[in-house]
Amino acid sequence: MKITNLNVTGFRSLKSIYWRPGDLNIVIGPNASGKSNLLELLEMLSSLPKGGLAKYVQSRGGINSLLWDGQAEGVDIELCFTPPENTPEMRDLIYSLKLEAVGGLVAYEVASEELDSGDDTIPPLFDRNMERIEGEEVPDEGKQLPALPSRAESLLSVFHGRRAPDSLRSALLANGMADWTVYQHLDTSPKAPVRIAPVARYETQIEGDGSNLISVLHTLYTEDRAFAERINAAMGAAFGHFETLVFPPSPAADQRVQMKVRWKNLKRDCPLSDLSDGTLRFLYLISILANPNLPSLVAIDEPETGLHPRMMGIVAECAMDAATRTQLILTTHSPEFLDAFRDTQPTVTVTELVDGATQLRTLSGEDLAYWLKEYTLGDIYRTGQLESME
Repeated sequence: MKITNLNVTGFRSLKSIYWRPGDLNIVIGPNASGKSNLLELLEMLSSLPKGGLAKYVQSRGGINSLLWDGQAEGVDIELCFTPPENTPEMRDLIYSLKLEAVGGLVAYEVASEELDSGDDTIPPLFDRNMERIEGEEVPDEGKQLPALPSRAESLLSVFHGRRAPDSLRSALLANGMADWTVYQHLDTSPKAPVRIAPVARYETQIEGDGSNLISVLHTLYTEDRAFAERINAAMGAAFGHFETLVFPPSPAADQRVQMKVRWKNLKRDCPLSDLSDGTLRFLYLISILANPNLPSLVAIDEPETGLHPRMMGIVAECAMDAATRTQLILTTHSPEFLDAFRDTQPTVTVTELVDGATQLRTLSGEDLAYWLKEYTLGDIYRTGQLESME
């Protein structure tokens, strides 16, 4: 399932936005213009079917920190999805959710929730007065209370089956949103989890923080020939002396997975602890994009971070291939990365902060196509024309 329309009000800098993403999306804009908040919203939405809304809100400092300028009374979200290709008889699905602050902005409740399948609408899925968040106290004036855990996610009937008559559509929505993955930061420090041999386990999806990269590579690289060929081709293009990835037995016989990189010009295989930050990040990015079973939506924040400019084209090529298998969202500040999209025209969205609120502009296909006849996206970006284009 892919997002065709997204309406949001009241979420962080997203005071009121409307967005129509495509299959391959590039989001550009100045720092602090709202790009990361757009990804944060997607991450929050992916927590809903997994029962993680309360944990997400608490981890961000409570509902007040998620409201626009501390002034919004709540967050309103409406998502329109196209159904999977194997359900041609099904119309688009529209999911709407309203979170409302209560208790002096200390807590929140699910004020309304609906799932509209085009030809029949599931009414509001619970009585808002029947169940409320328990355990919160209204603070005395001037007193700051920490965010408290709640049972708000138990009210999300669409995902958890409470009085939801259309279980097929609910299941499609839940399964589609639950695997959305947002990749914002990879810790490559010497003691980072991504560099440490994990206990062997079968995993096929890289977590948002990249901590299970070794496990996923061990699973897919050794079992999926097409995936291994994609990784080898990308690593070979970036590093001419790359030979292969190897997974030697753990010397301690402790069931941990060892992973090393074999270089053609070196006798000793290189452990991940010795890889440069840029090399490790490149391997991480192409492993995400080469996955044969991608989530229905993948978002990567500034994939150019820590990479040499000559690697941008390889990552862009992997991204264009991945966008045939998932809805892909990339944020960037890099003209070199934009230059790499020569053979396709992505959906380009510009973020801008106006009076403290993010505004989104998706560039006109015809105008953009005209400029791309003579220039690359990076050329237009360098001149400042890309961000000013209507």
